[in-house]
Formats: sequence, C-alpha cells, structure tokens
Amino acid sequence: MIEFIFTLDYEIYGDGTGTLRELVYEPAEQLQTLFRKWNAQFVAFIEVAELEKIETYETDQAIHLVKKQIQDLYRNNHEIALHLHPQWCNARRKQDKWVLDYGEYNLCVLPRKRISEIVDRSLHYLRKVVGQPEFTPLSFRAGNWLFQPTETAASVLAENGIQIDSSVFKGGLQHNHTLDYRRASRNGYYWKFSSDVNQSDARGSWMEVPIYTEMVPLWRVPTTKRMGFARGLGIHGQGFMQKLNRGRDLLRFSYPMKLDFCRMNLRELTAMVHRIIQKDRQDPSSYKPIVAIGHTKDLTDSQTVDDFLAFLRANKITISTFEIAYSQMLSEMSQAPCLSSMRGQRIERDRMCLRNRQSL
Repeated sequence: MIEFIFTLDYEIYGDGTGTLRELVYEPAEQLQTLFRKWNAQFVAFIEVAELEKIETYETDQAIHLVKKQIQDLYRNNHEIALHLHPQWCNARRKQDKWVLDYGEYNLCVLPRKRISEIVDRSLHYLRKVVGQPEFTPLSFRAGNWLFQPTETAASVLAENGIQIDSSVFKGGLQHNHTLDYRRASRNGYYWKFSSDVNQSDARGSWMEVPIYTEMVPLWRVPTTKRMGFARGLGIHGQGFMQKLNRGRDLLRFSYPMKLDFCRMNLRELTAMVHRIIQKDRQDPSSYKPIVAIGHTKDLTDSQTVDDFLAFLRANKITISTFEIAYSQMLSEMSQAPCLSSMRGQRIERDRMCLRNRQSL
C-alpha cells in the first residue's frame, strides 16, 4: 500500500538573501490553494532559526504575514514540523547583509549543551508562532540533510518529544560535510534507529522516513527545469576544496535523484511514481510511505504540482502526513504507539477522514 507524503522546506536562500514574501509566503499560499482543491495536506518543515532572526532584526516586514500563514497551516491540518539551519542561530547584520555562523552549520557535530540550547530555543519560537504553548512537532529535518553523526542530536530531539526524522536520502554523499547515506540503501521505506540513522534498529526510539530517491546515471539529473535552480546546487560561492569535494561526490556510476515536486517536471514525476506502483504490485501488502520534497523558494511551476496531484488521485494514491502515517508504521512494526492522548486522538480522527475526503 502506497501513501504519498508531500514535505515542504519553508525557507529563504541558505545565504540569507531573498524576501519572505517572494520565497516563502507566496509559494506556500499557492500550495495551500492547490492542496485545498484536492482535499489534501502537506508537511511544512518550518525553518525557525532564520524566521526568529528576521523578526528580531526587523529586516523583512513580511514576517508578520509568514507567522499568520504558519498559524493558518496548522489550523488547516497541515503538519507543522521542525527544520533547522543552525548557522542562523548566531546570525548578525553587517552592512545590510546577513553574516551567518558557518561554524555551526551541522547541528550534529556541536556539543550536546549547544544542541540542547538550539533545539529548546527553536521549539520555544515555533510554539509562539503556532500559538500553542504545548505544541511539539512530531517530525524533524536537518539543514542540508545533515543528520550525522546521529546519536547526540537524535537523543536531544527525542528528549523534546520529536519522534520522526526525514533528513536521509538514500545514496546521499557529501564529502564537504562527511555525510554518507549510502548504507541506508539496505533499509526499507522506513525504519527504527538509535545511534546511527543509517542502521536499522528495531529497539530504537526514533523512526526514519527518508526522502524518496532513485539511483540514476548522472546525465539524468540536470533536466532543463532542474538546471534553472543553479543557485541551489551547492556550488555557487564555494572555495576550491569545496568544489573539488563536490566533484568527488558526483564521481559515481549512479547518483541519488530525490523525488522533488518543485524541481522535477511532470514527466519525471509520473515516471518515478509509475515505477513505485510497479514495485507495490509485487508486494501490495506492505506499507510504503513515499516522501516527496519541495522548497518554497523553488516553487516556480504550480501547474505541474496541480497536474501531479491529479495524477495521484487518478491512480488512487492517498496523500498523507507523518502524523497520520506514524500509527500505521508503528502498527506494522508491532509496537504500541508512543503518543500523547491529544496527538493520538488527532491521528485517529485524521486517518478515518483521510480516505473519505480524498475520494470526493
């Protein structure tokens, strides 16, 4: 059984450039409209560190629109999740530009105390924005997908009530940041883990639901649409060694292509899903949460998203969220759900309504 989970990284450019209205608010409004049309929800990974700094320094008046939009997303049953680029936490302004602290680029390599400070501060701000003092997101995505070394950061996040990670993309490799998700390719569509996100561990307290990828020849990655996002390919502004390491990342027979609903064209999206459907027909009884990724800053073609949603409906593929999928994954693993009563009630309510709503 396939369920499709759309995830949206809600953020401006990684170097701090761009406006909230153009790169966050307006694209998210377009998506809200599209998903309302199809009676569906998505997961919004809110990059809270940048929003807090923008509000503190009063650099973008659209922050008030963005905060209200997040509240609307929550009220409309879109899942609000935590996304963190920790280089923003010590950000400051200099000559009308952001100066980010790239010494804190990877949350996972920081001391435990510092990780706790960043997580506590981020959750406090997110609760204020959502307007719910008791709110705790179920899921997390690391900035630039950096969730290695896993153990300390996962432990801190788990202590704060977060139970799902969706940072991994199978086959991922970044020499610049010692990211290596190639061993995760041995795992299924989701898995429990403890000290290493690559390593399935049935006794682990965390669940990994990776961004769906296919390993493809490198020549298949740079489509015309994808090449329009050169700014996001991780090369602009890098030094010689960083570019060299990036070249080493690409020196492989095959390369992971993420299921990216903002960067892929409709032909690519539907072809990838057709292959998923073929796999499901070979094993229809197992649960397959398929995680697609997109970024507000990358949404330039809402018609493709609309057509893709129509394609999923035509193929009777349910659109879900982590909050709804979590109980199904736990059930398949024959473990009791570790949920608060409020979250459990919401999940059961949403799961009962989901299929009826999407059949309209």
